[in-house]
Amino acid sequence: MRFSTQAIHAGQPPDPSTGAIMTPVYLSSTFVQEAPGRHKGYDYARTANPTRSALEANLAALEQGAWGLAFASGLAAESALLQSLSSGDHLVCGQDLYGGSYRLMTQVFARWGLATSFVDATSLDAVRAALRPNTKIVWLETPSNPLLTVCDIAAIAELAHAQGARLVVDNTFASPYLQQPLALGADIVVHSTTKYLGGHSDVIGGALVGRDEALYQELKFLQNAVGAVPGPLDCFLVLRGIKTLALRMRQHCENALQLAQHLAAHPEVRQLAYPGLASSPYHALASRQMRAFGGMISLELQGGVERNRRFTTQTRLFSLAESLGGVESLIGLPTVMTHASIPAAQRQQAGLPDALVRLSVGIEDIEDLIEDVDQAIAASR
Repeated sequence: MRFSTQAIHAGQPPDPSTGAIMTPVYLSSTFVQEAPGRHKGYDYARTANPTRSALEANLAALEQGAWGLAFASGLAAESALLQSLSSGDHLVCGQDLYGGSYRLMTQVFARWGLATSFVDATSLDAVRAALRPNTKIVWLETPSNPLLTVCDIAAIAELAHAQGARLVVDNTFASPYLQQPLALGADIVVHSTTKYLGGHSDVIGGALVGRDEALYQELKFLQNAVGAVPGPLDCFLVLRGIKTLALRMRQHCENALQLAQHLAAHPEVRQLAYPGLASSPYHALASRQMRAFGGMISLELQGGVERNRRFTTQTRLFSLAESLGGVESLIGLPTVMTHASIPAAQRQQAGLPDALVRLSVGIEDIEDLIEDVDQAIAASR
């Protein structure tokens, strides 16, 4: 099956007992057993739930994986991955990443004896130099949050595997519609299903997808033992969102490209990041490993931090809010919102300016979005 067909059907046959075309929401904490230890595949809903199973099968299909695991949030999924490591293990991580991921690595798991080296993951030499004998994971966001840098997944997979490490790719910004890291050599894909997969700003969730059976058993054990699982209604909402993922992503990408082209010609835009622009240093690589270029734009207006802060409060359609990937457009100032947990020195090392504005371009009429950004730029002078 092709992508849009899988999004609608994979893991979701009609309900065998009623014929319901939509996957039921199984609001049951426990399941009756035929005899002690003998049941229909479900005994307790933390361990497994039929609605969650449908979501996990669907995500595996979309990412060309052998298995999927759903979690209560993207950070819960990341925590499970890090819990699979041991004290003394080492990670190499791209230095431009979501603030919550940075906080998890440096303020939670560092206390467990995990060490993380943050590097410019767009440089193969930098990744290679950071690898150690005890490196267990190389961790990428591509496109990254919020600078929209693009990393060479296939090349970095070769570096990681040569060192005996696994490559983890956070695919949240791209979604499986635009990019499938497992097919490029990655070992594990991470998602915040809150974002493009859910797509409607009404659910929190996360997921891991992979192919290795032994790794699946290890992570499945942690999913059950630690218990950071999503509820069945959350799984249902993500599944419902996924049915229109291809349609939504096409519109997100079309709108973002048109808005980026408009902003690139605006005399008051000091810097602009969008891999879909031919002027982007990542355009050629993104063209090779992505179907299109996503719905995220980062920019900085002339006039410094205060001017850009004013800009974020003057839009009428772009709502000032955390998160991304919903049908509605959002705007934010990462250094005081999504990335506030990253120390200023680390942000500067990663090239993240305090004045940077991040746009999550929704699926509204593009003419309205362009007009909104233009009036907000004028109002922020």
